[in-house]
Amino acid sequence: MMKMLKTLLNRDSSTVSKGKYYEGKARDYLKKQGLKEFQFNFHSRYGEIDLIATDKDTLVFIEVRYRKNQDHGGALATVNIHKQKKIIKTAQHFLQKKGLTNKIPCRFDVIGITGKVTDRAYSMESIDNLEFQWIKNAF
Repeated sequence: MMKMLKTLLNRDSSTVSKGKYYEGKARDYLKKQGLKEFQFNFHSRYGEIDLIATDKDTLVFIEVRYRKNQDHGGALATVNIHKQKKIIKTAQHFLQKKGLTNKIPCRFDVIGITGKVTDRAYSMESIDNLEFQWIKNAF
């Protein structure tokens, strides 16, 4: 029982570190495209938004998805209607909390990352072969 619990805990921390790694890669990619970061990992009781950035005068809520290959529809296919509703509700909460409701144009983007990382520790020194797909106004 203890061994199984330890395995589950390690898997969860590995998943979190993998998520943070790919969110960082997406942030770096989007910065090169001209977006400016506003906030990283906004949490509310409704859910989480991976990245919130500005693109000129527009506030952009960004969902980051990673898959090592395109099997089963790839990274972008994982943002289903349920996930979209959670992101929208979380974004509404963010806007209300910051006093920005009806004051700034907003959009929802999804960035899909596909590829493999050669260093399993997801360190900044790892050599990777990643492909980015950025969908503006995804929903």
